[in-house]
Amino acid sequence: MVRQRLLSLFVLVLTACVEQPVAIAPDVVHARAHNGGSVVEFSQDGELLASGGWEGRVFIWRLPGGEPVYRWQAHQDSVNGLVFTDDDRRVVTASYDGWLAKWTLGGAALRRVMTPAPITCMAASNRDDRLITGHDDGSVRIWRLHDLSLLEERKLHRGKVKAVALEATGGRYASSGADGDVYVWTDDTRAAPLERPPTDAWSLAFSPEGRWLYGGGWFRLFRWNPGDGAFVSLPTEHHGIIKSIQFVAGGGELATISRQTDSAVLFLDPVTGVVTRRFRKHELCGASIAVSPRGRYLATTSDDASVRIWVLNRQGETGAH
Repeated sequence: MVRQRLLSLFVLVLTACVEQPVAIAPDVVHARAHNGGSVVEFSQDGELLASGGWEGRVFIWRLPGGEPVYRWQAHQDSVNGLVFTDDDRRVVTASYDGWLAKWTLGGAALRRVMTPAPITCMAASNRDDRLITGHDDGSVRIWRLHDLSLLEERKLHRGKVKAVALEATGGRYASSGADGDVYVWTDDTRAAPLERPPTDAWSLAFSPEGRWLYGGGWFRLFRWNPGDGAFVSLPTEHHGIIKSIQFVAGGGELATISRQTDSAVLFLDPVTGVVTRRFRKHELCGASIAVSPRGRYLATTSDDASVRIWVLNRQGETGAH
């Protein structure tokens, strides 16, 4: 018994002496960009970053220095979706005030559409000219991205839609709701329910090749195979809701940020959920994470109102640390 206790103490001492991974500090911090940050998104060429906040303002930042180049009052409530379009000459925004809008980079409104219910989440694909919005009343709507014309409306959830996703190849859509349900469908098929995760999925993302749908819940990462319905729940080092996820260029890492009892910014192995890179936490709940298309930049925002930018690769080579 004494030997076992001594061995246990020795193991604890060794564990305490192991050097813990250093969290990578951001290169740029805009401390009070918004009243509270809600969303960040990179341009298609990776040279600009857009951010939106609770107060409805949109900022455009130029990279790599993160200088502000445009700012305007786009909405009267939280900006819950952003995408660059038209060869990065325009921005489309979605807000909890119910408006979907297209803007010049200088903030001139080109088209505005009032939707029937507050918009809680948004995803878009320039390649497929599609945009999907999730709403507070449980409905999802599919739009043409270039002119914001409504193509389809589906009432899928009881309660608000928490996340939506668009597949980069194959034309599938996905949504998750406060009812715990997760659906996948195409333009020509009915929405198929996937296995319910142990907690609500607050974020969704298709893997780059389209084989998997990923989601984030309390502490855990969810992975579905929409083809056969197989489901896996992976433990992570997050200690709260994984609120926003996005694949890094190449698909080998999943960028994640969490909220509620955590504000961690982590890159995870999508197969195991193990941390591959660790970044400095926010002071308050994490809200949104984005990685530039070629993996050069990382950006986050959170309830602490800051917008943070990391230069992951100073030579522009994907995957450089």
